[in-house]
Amino acid sequence: MQQDFSLSWLVKCVAAAAALLLACAFTTARFGSALQQPAVTTRGGSLISLNRYVQDPTPDIVLVGSSIAWRLKEEYFSPPRVRNLALAGGSPVTGLEIVANRPNLPKIVLIETNILTRESDSALIERFSGGAGTEALLLRPVRTAIAGYETWKHGEPNPARARTERDRLLSQPPSTFDNKVYLDRALEQMNEADPTVPARANVVRIRQLVDELQRRGARAFLIHVPFAPEIEGSRMARMTKEILDEAFPDRRLWLPFDPPRSELRWDDGVHLDERSALVVVRAIESAIDSSLAERDSARRP
Repeated sequence: MQQDFSLSWLVKCVAAAAALLLACAFTTARFGSALQQPAVTTRGGSLISLNRYVQDPTPDIVLVGSSIAWRLKEEYFSPPRVRNLALAGGSPVTGLEIVANRPNLPKIVLIETNILTRESDSALIERFSGGAGTEALLLRPVRTAIAGYETWKHGEPNPARARTERDRLLSQPPSTFDNKVYLDRALEQMNEADPTVPARANVVRIRQLVDELQRRGARAFLIHVPFAPEIEGSRMARMTKEILDEAFPDRRLWLPFDPPRSELRWDDGVHLDERSALVVVRAIESAIDSSLAERDSARRP
């Protein structure tokens, strides 16, 4: 009896907290400018995508990776059912673990392999993998309230508006921004870095997760998002490529796409600018279509 009373009391507290959060959310939305609410950060945007991923129907395509892949925004893709789970400052293993731990898999998983020096985020993996236990169950109303507000406030892009924005970006010439200062800084850092130990550990886990996804019927593709030529020649980029080539010699696991390099620009030699990210997305979509068509052709008697 005492246990039933305690559980009932805890549920009521959680419900009250959820109501309070929703009230705060409404107040913030109504008087946001007065309260000087900060803009959504890169990581905040990624968390919104993760919330949508676990709550909405399973998408057709999921992209995991670091801030390199985060620039390949969902609204740049033509197919409507795309979810970008890349995390700024994060590891592709985090998103890949979350995808592999869900009961339903997307048809295609794209795994950005540019940056493999970071550890996976165990807290995010546990949070978005379909947690277990009484605590997770009791706190679900609070998390649902927060996620619902964020999704409402930063909703899915309007398809027509997204298409207009894509057309606008492609109609512009490549940027003339002089990124030399930022490029030199990034190149110095990437020439100093030795990715060997963390990269080898990450490729082992990626290999295991790719095998699991393939066994369950999903297609997993490794991708390398183009760096500026100077960065491609850096110590970190070259060593990472060698480790990947050794771990994944089967080229069928790699999605071959070749965007026009003359069209690409980088803010710092590492991260694509908006127009360039759209150009890369177009090349990725074309490569996916070719790969699927080739597979279907091979299956025909």
